[in-house]
Amino acid sequence: MAEAHTVRDERQAQLLRIGDALAAAAASADWAALDKQVSALAPQLRTLAARGPWSAAERQAIAHLRAAHDAAFQAATGASDELASRLEQLRNNKDGWIAYAIHTETESGTSQV
Repeated sequence: MAEAHTVRDERQAQLLRIGDALAAAAASADWAALDKQVSALAPQLRTLAARGPWSAAERQAIAHLRAAHDAAFQAATGASDELASRLEQLRNNKDGWIAYAIHTETESGTSQV
């Protein structure tokens, strides 16, 4: 029976580590690491679930993992929205940037035209 307890303790620890890794990647805006963590999530959970029913402590660890995943999703969505907004600003000011570049070029006498 002690062996089953050890397996469950290890599963709980693994679930907590996965959640912590997701949270750390999101907190540092390391989108490549977050992508890697999220891609590995389903296979890891399938492997852990195959070991038997979840204990109460493991279900709490799953709740921690779910909260970390939700927070990571929100962080990635927020960063994506910010990037989209910045790209839209750049698109909207494109004509101004081009006019400034042409004006600067002609003012400095470096125009090739």
